[in-house]
Amino acid sequence: MSSPTSTDRYSHMRYVRCGRSGLKLPAVSLGLWHNFGGETPQENGRRMIARAFDLGITHFDLANNYGPPPGSAEENFGRILKSDFRAHRDEMIISTKAGYLMWAGPYGEWGSKKYLVASLDQSLSRMGLPYVDIFYSHRPDPETPLEETMAALDQVVRQGKALYAGISNYKVPEAKQAIAILRRLGTPCLIHQPSYSMLNRWVEDGLLDLLESEGVGRIAFSPLARGLLTDRYLEGIPADSRAAGPSVFLKPEEITEQVRRKVRRLNDIAAARGQSLAQMALAWVLRGGRVSSVVIGASKPGQIDDCVGALDTPDFSPEELAKIDEVLNG
Repeated sequence: MSSPTSTDRYSHMRYVRCGRSGLKLPAVSLGLWHNFGGETPQENGRRMIARAFDLGITHFDLANNYGPPPGSAEENFGRILKSDFRAHRDEMIISTKAGYLMWAGPYGEWGSKKYLVASLDQSLSRMGLPYVDIFYSHRPDPETPLEETMAALDQVVRQGKALYAGISNYKVPEAKQAIAILRRLGTPCLIHQPSYSMLNRWVEDGLLDLLESEGVGRIAFSPLARGLLTDRYLEGIPADSRAAGPSVFLKPEEITEQVRRKVRRLNDIAAARGQSLAQMALAWVLRGGRVSSVVIGASKPGQIDDCVGALDTPDFSPEELAKIDEVLNG
């Protein structure tokens, strides 16, 4: 059975207000990045969506180029939405993005209004939707004026093709400017989606402070550091792992002995807390409420259960946080 079956799904999940908006996001969101494209068996995708929804995950995060191949994640999600979840659309937050290479020629990537508006139209067609809940500028364009990129987000919201506008991968200067432009246009920036994990803490250098002061929601992608913050690489690189294959997201040379030592020590701390390493890593990103939601990836339903289990353990003690910082700074 792949369609939703749980009648108490909202009792499993914590929902967090997104910035100063009226929207609440599940603390754990499901990203359909590189395990949901045309190369993924359709039935496995259906099981993952159903399991996530049964656990109270209402937010499904996509982008135009997710697959592989690009566009196929949206197509697969659209088919599953139509066959299994048509009656539940209004219980879901569906987001997509544009900014990376999608088609050939000068209008197939970056941040022009031509590209962003055309890309969203294509995304809606692939998913069979009249609108998405959140549409993001996936990355800042160094050659297109930020006013043009933000005007495109404002336009699609006013046209009813998206309910909210967001940005992703924007550093502090660009984020500050983008937020100000959207406010002037009358379409506030709902949310920023940066990378953030125990092994990637760049957002702590000003970005989280900016977003909090501006009332913009925070949602983190790659909270498990592309799989490093799991038990997969504690002793080496398994033959069936992402790093052992052709993936561009995690390369063997990145998994040094120094990294593995840190991960093993973190795993010991997680075990003492009664958590898996992945659960502790997610709970750490969510600590203190500075991040509203974490976007997880999964290749099978059981991994979603494990990640949602991050919400079941107690808050970190000051001693635990100090011990984690000692490991991370070592």
